[in-house]
Amino acid sequence: MKLTEEQVRYVAGLANLTLTGDEIQRYAHDLSEILTHIENLNTLDTSNVEPMAQVLFEAEDTASLRADVPHTCLSNAEALANAPVAGQGYFKVPKVIER
Repeated sequence: MKLTEEQVRYVAGLANLTLTGDEIQRYAHDLSEILTHIENLNTLDTSNVEPMAQVLFEAEDTASLRADVPHTCLSNAEALANAPVAGQGYFKVPKVIER
């Protein structure tokens, strides 16, 4: 699948990125290659592959996931205790996106 420069500019705009002409051409090529690879993966026959809920499903003792144990959550005051600026129970942050 080939992406146009216009499509790359659109995606860059969504990500609030400013790209040079060279970067737009490079990203159009790179993203097109990625999408072509995904299209190739979609052609693989996976009808005999069992679905997995977790990659480490059968690892049990060697699994790197922690046990799902309920615990007491932080209170709102505890969560905001180290906030540089807080107000009305929320973190206050500066506006970062301007258009």
